Amino acid sequence: MASGFFALLDDISVLMDDVVVMSKISAKKTAGILGDDLAVNAEKASGFVSSRELPVLWAITKGSFFNKLIILPFAFLLSAFLPSVITIILILGGLYLAYEGVEKIFEYFIPHKHTVVKGASESMSEIEILALEQKKVKSAILTDFILSIEIIIIVLGTVLDQSITIQIIVVSIISMIATVGVYGVVALIVRMDDFGLKLIQMSNGQKNSVYFTGVTLVNALPLVIKSLSVIGTIALLLVSGGIFIHNIASFHHLLESLPGFLRDFTVGSCVGIVSLLVVKLSKLIIKPFLKKA
Repeated sequence: MASGFFALLDDISVLMDDVVVMSKISAKKTAGILGDDLAVNAEKASGFVSSRELPVLWAITKGSFFNKLIILPFAFLLSAFLPSVITIILILGGLYLAYEGVEKIFEYFIPHKHTVVKGASESMSEIEILALEQKKVKSAILTDFILSIEIIIIVLGTVLDQSITIQIIVVSIISMIATVGVYGVVALIVRMDDFGLKLIQMSNGQKNSVYFTGVTLVNALPLVIKSLSVIGTIALLLVSGGIFIHNIASFHHLLESLPGFLRDFTVGSCVGIVSLLVVKLSKLIIKPFLKKA
């Protein structure tokens, strides 16, 4: 009886060791998407009346948890019965990441025509503020759904050769970290300027260290969001390149003389450029037919 109990404890210990190791590997592979997720959500959670930023962020966070509750069961079913589909979805996700990364760079040099969406202000009525909030929350939750699929599939692709128990534990852990970690950091970012304003007020008009710290925090917010966007874009290309190199046989020995990160970035960028050209040409071909219709 006692020996059976200790054997069980030993099995649990081995299982948790495997979980820790695989969780670390998975976290590294999803870091790029988490960075992009952070940048996107920090941008979407800003631009509200100060008192409404955290309630809006909480609404998005709840939507993110719900997204993962929908995605996880389907992902585990695919892993159990159609594991080959996971690799296909992973490669398709890599194409999307590569396209998104290059498209962001393209848009920086050749800006698209966007409809300007005004942020909330104190002069807006409560109904207008709530309508704007609902619109931005829905947009953020939809974006989170797409990014959540990518994160879960990448993690699942990392642990496909493990038992279903380890798969469920590792993917669930990374999913929770993705939600709690990302939205926790976003909450700190969007409140950074408010904290800075409080420090400025505490200085009582004196230009001391408290005042300059407050000014720095207020001025740093847009720079932090822009920096996260740049880092996220680079990370998207690194992640996508890694997906292609490790999951497509013909890419395994491509550019092997280059350092790993440069190799991933180059492959991701090249695939992204091709994807962007295909999308742009497709739009040019389809556009005349849409006009006639």
